[in-house]
Amino acid sequence: MSKLDIEVFDAKSIKKTPITISDVSPNDNVLSLKRKISAKNHLSVDRLSIRLEPRGKNVADEKFVSELNLPAKNAQLYVRDLGPQIAWKTVFLLEYAGPLFVYPIFYLRPSFIYDASSKPVHQAVFLALICHSFHYAKRLYETQFVHRFSNGTMPFTNLFKNCSYYWGFAAFMSYFVNHPLYTPPMLGSLQIYAGLIGFVLCEAGNFSIHTLLRDLRPPGTKERKVPYPNSNPLTQMYNFTSCPNYTYEVGAWISFSLMTQCLPALFFTLAGFAQMKIWADGKHRNYKKEFSNYPKTRKPIIPFLC
Repeated sequence: MSKLDIEVFDAKSIKKTPITISDVSPNDNVLSLKRKISAKNHLSVDRLSIRLEPRGKNVADEKFVSELNLPAKNAQLYVRDLGPQIAWKTVFLLEYAGPLFVYPIFYLRPSFIYDASSKPVHQAVFLALICHSFHYAKRLYETQFVHRFSNGTMPFTNLFKNCSYYWGFAAFMSYFVNHPLYTPPMLGSLQIYAGLIGFVLCEAGNFSIHTLLRDLRPPGTKERKVPYPNSNPLTQMYNFTSCPNYTYEVGAWISFSLMTQCLPALFFTLAGFAQMKIWADGKHRNYKKEFSNYPKTRKPIIPFLC
């Protein structure tokens, strides 16, 4: 296949004068095309989405031009400006750092917030502080040292949305758990320690899945494989769900809600589950579509159910 001259139209306004990219080799990938377009329209590569149709899906950077089935003459592509972008890692670090600092404020400075005299702190309140802080410290560690991101950036506006969600819920939960009128769990120590054990096990399971996924993808690649359990018994959850990291995440917050008997914590759990169910359904569909031998016994997030 000979080299191509490709006209690149603005996906939002195809009436605009197209950019012409000359001498494109069939062995060029989409990322190299983005770089050539970036040099002409002066937008960063991260902002560009290449599509075969104006409203089509984004074509992966790894795709070769030869795989796009473009005609030898009058070849056309469409580019969309995704707007200002920010690194996924930066967003994760900021959204997780907030709760780590917001939640303890209500515990450490109750007289500033509640305008009430201090009283002995209940065991459940202290353990809630430890568990909540540990969870977000773990997330920061994973973001820095464990996760390998398949996408480099996300829209800049997501930073404010994500931070509002995590920081806001941290303050919402902490306000009620650390309130002077906080009511301890109905079943006492039994309920507290049952919730604590469940939280610790689920946090360990979540970390186990994240390390398994890290080892599955070579550094600097976007390679995808079917994940299977390894020697760690907590990874056996992969026999039942496509996204056991989400399963464990939800389990951890159910346990936290049980340990604290706090309604705002349950609200956070339900909101998180609703979002993770959407993500899990999408990943489950993609696994089945991409891998013909994908295990049929797995459900997206809840074993045996959904």
